[in-house]
Amino acid sequence: MNPAAVAAPVEDVQGDGRWMSLHHLFLNEAKEREPEVIFIGDSIISNLAQTQLWQQMFEPLHCINFGIGGDQTQHILWRIQNGELEDMRPKVVVLMVGTNNHGHTAEQIVGGITEIVNLIHTKQPQAQLIVMGIPPRGEKPNPLREKIQQINKGLTDQLQDMPNTLFLNTDWSVFVNSNGVINHHDMFDFLHLTQIGYQKICEPLLEEIQNYLQTFIKVESTSIETASMAGELAGDK
Repeated sequence: MNPAAVAAPVEDVQGDGRWMSLHHLFLNEAKEREPEVIFIGDSIISNLAQTQLWQQMFEPLHCINFGIGGDQTQHILWRIQNGELEDMRPKVVVLMVGTNNHGHTAEQIVGGITEIVNLIHTKQPQAQLIVMGIPPRGEKPNPLREKIQQINKGLTDQLQDMPNTLFLNTDWSVFVNSNGVINHHDMFDFLHLTQIGYQKICEPLLEEIQNYLQTFIKVESTSIETASMAGELAGDK
């Protein structure tokens, strides 16, 4: 059994119940709002909501953010199984997770993310899913970077033929220079992104989201026009 693909809540080792409180907050948001786009994932997703880029790029598209710092694949699975994608019909779902699964192999993490993808499609079959590649981490070349590259390669292979799914891999060359070094101006702690770092991954992401939303609007418009024409033709008979 793959432990990265078995749903489980976070163990409350700190004793403040914060993770479960966030989960319940997200459940309420799902009921109260009608989002076009949902972001779900770990701290890289969560922290995006605190940036000016989120306000400028994503809030106008009616996005909500279900990111929790430290989450691993099994935690995202549990959250989705327990209601976080209920009571709404988003057009796009954005997922990024896997950088925190330190106790799992690259193959297990790919399996965990694939399980999340399948669950999202079950819960929201109408939605386009964008799975984001995991960015590099660590100031200098390190074994964890190599593991992340294996994960991203595995996701490319697993998701390339999956319907309504886009794997949007991170272009590592925008973060890692020719010497293999990451600049702290892009990642202030060599893991979490600065405003500059977020811009590098958010610009291509925003383009894909807008493409999907425009396609969805065109399909809806065509359906309305077709129905209208059908009604007119029926009236002529």
